[in-house]
Amino acid sequence: MSIPSPLVSIISPTYNHEKFIASCIESVQAQSYSNWEMIIIDDGSTDGTFKIASDYAAKDSRIKPYSQENIGIFRLAESYNFALSKCLGSYIAILECDDIWFPNKLEIQIKVLEKDSESILSWGKAYQSSIDLSHNYCLAPLNPEDQIYFSNKPTGEFLRKYIFKTLVPALTIIIRKEALLKIGGFIQGHNLPLVDFPTILELLMQGEFSYVDQPLGSWRIYPGQITKTYTVEMTLGFYKLIEQVRSRYLQVFERHNLTKEEIREHFCNRLVVSYSRSGRYKLIRKNFKGARKDYITSIFHFGFRMPVWKLRSIVGLFFSLFKMDIEWLAKSIGNESYK
Repeated sequence: MSIPSPLVSIISPTYNHEKFIASCIESVQAQSYSNWEMIIIDDGSTDGTFKIASDYAAKDSRIKPYSQENIGIFRLAESYNFALSKCLGSYIAILECDDIWFPNKLEIQIKVLEKDSESILSWGKAYQSSIDLSHNYCLAPLNPEDQIYFSNKPTGEFLRKYIFKTLVPALTIIIRKEALLKIGGFIQGHNLPLVDFPTILELLMQGEFSYVDQPLGSWRIYPGQITKTYTVEMTLGFYKLIEQVRSRYLQVFERHNLTKEEIREHFCNRLVVSYSRSGRYKLIRKNFKGARKDYITSIFHFGFRMPVWKLRSIVGLFFSLFKMDIEWLAKSIGNESYK
């Protein structure tokens, strides 16, 4: 890559990822862009995660593992901001240790950001993949008609699509460090077990983005991961967060005609889906009582919204009553199975 080649600091939180962390680290080592450091924050893993990270660090000085007592996912911002305090780079990238990058990921994005001084963040596409990465369920985002909004030009233009429609894969994000420090670092709150959505939402109000229209990596999908375990809590947290942000940036929301009523309607719909999905993930883990509770909430609450998802919940409720595995049905009708 042509000079200059600024240092990229990669923040990689991890917890009990001994099955995945080696492939994660090796995907960073395989980057065509070599000027990086990888800050690994192990949140008190009880398996061999930290030893594996330390073994790689012993052979590659760019890898810098840290271990802490377990503080959990609801204090994730503390882990991220501790890592941020250790970062020496002018760019901050995110890569959780159960995900991987493709070899030219950093090179592509740093070239884009170095050419566009107005952009404070770069992001792109990523595959949602099976736990062994042998199968890709889908590529996100897959809404090409919305790409005119993805660069957030002018500032705030991406707001409606980001809230209602577009998934920004966390493993594709690279942020200018100065922009991140300006908003106080990574943001969490509202009982959310993640930092990417609230942090991007705040950055969306601060400057333009650079979107890369090609796959940059893969993230594994499996029932036990955070986004599956806390799907309902996340939906409720997103709703509270967006209401709070709306109160702070009311003029931007009004410019995009984002009313409280529309936001509430969106999240009522989302909750029908979230309870249905939560029921499915609990069914996979054989938590039949919990699955029934979630399916019943999806069916009988939130009015007559999302009838297709309510029908799915009725089917799931039947399977939970008889303690049956619903994944064979998902496969038979062509849907992805998370087992």
